[in-house]
Amino acid sequence: MNFDVAVIGAGVSGAFIARELSRYKLRIALLEKCNDLAMGTSKANSGIVHSGFDAIPGTLKAKLNVIGTAMMPEVTKQLNAPFKPIGSLLVAYSDEELATLEVLRERGEKNGVPGLEIYDKEKLREVEPALNEEAKAALWAPTAGIVCPYELTIAAAENAVSNGVEFIRNFKVEAIDFDGGEFTVRSADKAVKAKYVVNAAGVFCDEIAAMIGDNSIHTIARKGEYMLCDKSVGSLVNHVIFQCPNPMGKGVLVTQTVDGNLLIGPSAIDIEDKENTDTTSSTLTSILETAKKSVPSLTTREVITSFAGLRAHLESDDFLIEKSKVNDKFINVAGIESPGLSSAPAVGQYVADMIVSDCGAEENSDFNPEREAPVRFRHLSNDERKALVEKNPAYGRIICRCETITEGEILDAIRAPAGARDVDGVKRRTRAGMGRCQGGFCGSKVVELLAKELGVELNEITKFGGDSKIIYERTK
Repeated sequence: MNFDVAVIGAGVSGAFIARELSRYKLRIALLEKCNDLAMGTSKANSGIVHSGFDAIPGTLKAKLNVIGTAMMPEVTKQLNAPFKPIGSLLVAYSDEELATLEVLRERGEKNGVPGLEIYDKEKLREVEPALNEEAKAALWAPTAGIVCPYELTIAAAENAVSNGVEFIRNFKVEAIDFDGGEFTVRSADKAVKAKYVVNAAGVFCDEIAAMIGDNSIHTIARKGEYMLCDKSVGSLVNHVIFQCPNPMGKGVLVTQTVDGNLLIGPSAIDIEDKENTDTTSSTLTSILETAKKSVPSLTTREVITSFAGLRAHLESDDFLIEKSKVNDKFINVAGIESPGLSSAPAVGQYVADMIVSDCGAEENSDFNPEREAPVRFRHLSNDERKALVEKNPAYGRIICRCETITEGEILDAIRAPAGARDVDGVKRRTRAGMGRCQGGFCGSKVVELLAKELGVELNEITKFGGDSKIIYERTK
């Protein structure tokens, strides 16, 4: 358990930091307190790749947003993770908001965002027929797009593990000691030694930093609730539809997802409890009413689930990526809220450069930036399906009927580097259980496959780790 670098937090930032560090001859550990990757902010956000017109010029947010967004097409290609460059529209409904569009266009141009353009009412109606007829104009940002946030995180982490990173799950950091030469990072039953520590713990960054006596960070948990709609209305909008931003964030949006659903949200409420991801009927009702300002035809009829995520907000309203003033071998990566997902590839480079410039590590000539493409049976032609099933009959057994997910895909997800160990882990990697029935038909079969593949009893399989057991005991 001796490493050169220990990265705390296996969200999208931690995954990309680990991946970038694996380009060098370094021993790297990626530590995660939960049972799987992407269990915090990275599993519950909008999945938007922002163009970068919103961040204040000169901030780290603005710089890394624009760089990260420019990197995204190539990075997602290397990682075989879905990315759709559908662009975004920031819509104005009043003369005051028209002025905001001009301000944000100028800001975006200062940030280096290419292709920004103001669409008039006629052009807007042409590209978005379902949009509210009261819309006056919109700021068009062609470099914006959509990804699946947890698929991107998993892909980056799998690639990191394939390049030598050790992923250690269920490692809740409880203490960090420093003996003058290296850190000892401790959980309840394990310890890891490392020369450098990267604190990418999301909303818990302040608590991790405090373990070395660094009390300079105060992380505010900002809750955002969402509603996910069925694929039958996924084509209602063609682009990411924003309303004008407010002091709490970018406001309620309406967008496609990369898998064809429609996503509405988020809210923005600062809370004390950093574990509270409950949804409330009042907040969801408010989100829907606000979203109807953009798309009046929205209803609850096609909503198949709701969820909430927590963003790590700092009072500075900027990313904080720097060496701790208490110990310069300890790097804080804090306040990575929106546009953190867009910035993640650039955040990875930024942190890796800080460490490599300090330790002088050599490049890893064996580094492979590409992740093997996972089988997506639902996207194959009939001829491709036939050939695949002839090669491996497990791909011929449909487990999830809503999403057309096969047994072969589920087994691949379990066997992958840093593979699934619980039902939600399979769900995030394959979409088994994400359809209209939300796992009502396929859930029990997923449990059986996990138990068989992992060599454990059925009652040891959990939904998302911990005590979230699916089956507690056998009946006679």
